[in-house]
Amino acid sequence: MAGKPLPIYGKGDQIRDWLQVEDHARALVKVALEGRDGETYNIGGHNEKTNLEVVKTLCSILDELRPEHPEGIQRYEELITYVADRPGHDLRYAIDASKIERDLGWTPDETFESGIRKTVEWYLDNAGWVENVASGEYRKWIESNYDKRGG
Repeated sequence: MAGKPLPIYGKGDQIRDWLQVEDHARALVKVALEGRDGETYNIGGHNEKTNLEVVKTLCSILDELRPEHPEGIQRYEELITYVADRPGHDLRYAIDASKIERDLGWTPDETFESGIRKTVEWYLDNAGWVENVASGEYRKWIESNYDKRGG
């Protein structure tokens, strides 16, 4: 929204599995309450997307929700810039979440599209919090409220 470039490594074809944070929290509670001791449960969203797909989705949502574009652009997607890929950059991270579904009956409630929209809306609705973090102002509160004796 500030009109800064949106760098994408290589062609943006690295794939990741996306999971909305509330789904992740629900899965953790499910594992804590119903999982078997000593078992491992992978938590995944069944939402594999390329980095480029994710950025284009974010841009599209912003075009809809914040159509006041920075000067010189008509769509946020115009801010995408391709940069050299990192050496050894993994092409795909995959999660097999079939065990948590089979054993505990857990699946995510959110699709990629609904989850990313909720996330963007949260950030837009909490612009003051975002600015506080981006500016480092929150550190002053932590430093003034942190008990140096350990709590």
